[in-house]
Amino acid sequence: MLRKLHIQNYAIIEEVDIDFSLALNIITGETGAGKSILMGALSLILGERADTGVLLNNSKKCIIEGFFGVSQNEAVNNFLREQDIDADIDLVLRREIAPNGKTRAFINDTPVTLQQLKQLASLLVDLHQQFDTLELGEADFQREVLDALAGNQALLKQYREDFHALQNRRKQLADLKAQQQQFQKEKDYHQFLFDELDELRLQPNELENIEQELQLLSNAENIKTALGQVTDVLSNSDTPLVQQLKQLVHQLQAYRELHTQLPELISRLQASQIELQDIADELDSINDSVHMDEQRMQVINDRMAAGYKLLKKHQVQTTEELLNIQQNLSDKLQAVLAIDDEINAAEKEAARLLAAATELAQQLTKQRQSVVKNFVSEVNTRLHQVGMPNAAIQVNITPTDLQEDGADNIAYLFDANKSGRFESIRKVASGGELSRLMLCIKSLVAAHIDLPTMIFDEIDTGISGEAAKQVGMIMKQMAAKRQIICITHQPQIAGKAHAHFFVYKAAEGDRIKTNIRLLTEDERITAIAQMLSGEKPTAAALANARQMIMN
Repeated sequence: MLRKLHIQNYAIIEEVDIDFSLALNIITGETGAGKSILMGALSLILGERADTGVLLNNSKKCIIEGFFGVSQNEAVNNFLREQDIDADIDLVLRREIAPNGKTRAFINDTPVTLQQLKQLASLLVDLHQQFDTLELGEADFQREVLDALAGNQALLKQYREDFHALQNRRKQLADLKAQQQQFQKEKDYHQFLFDELDELRLQPNELENIEQELQLLSNAENIKTALGQVTDVLSNSDTPLVQQLKQLVHQLQAYRELHTQLPELISRLQASQIELQDIADELDSINDSVHMDEQRMQVINDRMAAGYKLLKKHQVQTTEELLNIQQNLSDKLQAVLAIDDEINAAEKEAARLLAAATELAQQLTKQRQSVVKNFVSEVNTRLHQVGMPNAAIQVNITPTDLQEDGADNIAYLFDANKSGRFESIRKVASGGELSRLMLCIKSLVAAHIDLPTMIFDEIDTGISGEAAKQVGMIMKQMAAKRQIICITHQPQIAGKAHAHFFVYKAAEGDRIKTNIRLLTEDERITAIAQMLSGEKPTAAALANARQMIMN
């Protein structure tokens, strides 16, 4: 509940503190005294946008603070935990407007965004102003009323979770089908490219290896000739080099003991003889393995031609790159098969979510329908109480496709004069009728929502007498369970107050400033009497005012 409102340097308010009652707070004052200014200041801490034009003194900043008691408000405490904001005994919402136009918002001295402030304020206060009656014609408001009366909050939360999951799954399904369609367009071409590569059955580095083999086969005769000549010189000629080295070693052996360097030189010659013999053997072995093979050359030429054709086609240089392309094409072809499985799974999941959401939507519809009769009856009864004996509403619920809040089109229809023609509220209800209708509806809904404070700004437009008295009684009933703050011009409503605040203008120097004060019982009687009969109330007006307060 709003315990205290502090306003500093706002419009024509220099500084004021208002300590509200926890029940029915009535604010009165002459037209132009500044009652709407109070609502403007209050709206700032509820998240409305600010204007630097509201500064009384342009050299100082404007500060609006609201002190709320929220110790038992679970929704508020959850919000503070989620936003990592320190909780205290009092919850303080603050807005500051600097002379340079910069605005800042705070919750318990923690800087927050305007959206965070607005979100928290929606858990604390329902601010009803004259123009808010337009909400009555909005489908969301009409549905929210029925859901509040039916206690649909948990059911609606579950439905929305399933509905959003269904939307996400349907989007995923649409994306998969678009992807599938694109895959199908490319499938034949990819299959053709893959088959070309797969038919060639390339092995790693094959083209590079067979190119080297072709070079060998093409020069086989020359290679064999060279190998034979070298082998002959080393070991097969009349005076082979290996044999000559052997003879040289034998000649030196007779003198190895006569010179200290000869043993080492003889060993080196022997090693050279062994190495050359080994080289001769390997050359001979290579010579035996090299053959001129025309058939093999033709096979290699054909394979290389096919390989180079694909290299050129895919604009790559190596066998490895071709094999990578083949693997990539294989992956794409497999994806065509895999996406079919994904689509099947997504369709099954979408069907499951649709069934779950549909079932919850049907439960929502049933719950809403179950409260319509009593809701219409209660509202129509209260309309009679507030001076609209010929007015009545109807509620139509018609089926529609699944949407954010269920599968219902909800419409409130209104007949102000027992004409038997119920039409859209926006078309047929006047401003005063809308205000009273909104009060009747909110008075019913208030018992079903955990909203600590409700504020009504001149909801009594267009009514007086008994109707105003009934409005006051309704507000007093509402105030038994929650805080009500009401700006009014009607003495019948002011008489029901637990706390009566009076807004007035006072001249201070060359400026006119707005102030507000809590009236004593005698001051209340005088203020209400003035509302009844003018600046100088009659004895009858004073007596009437006293009776209003006593009753």
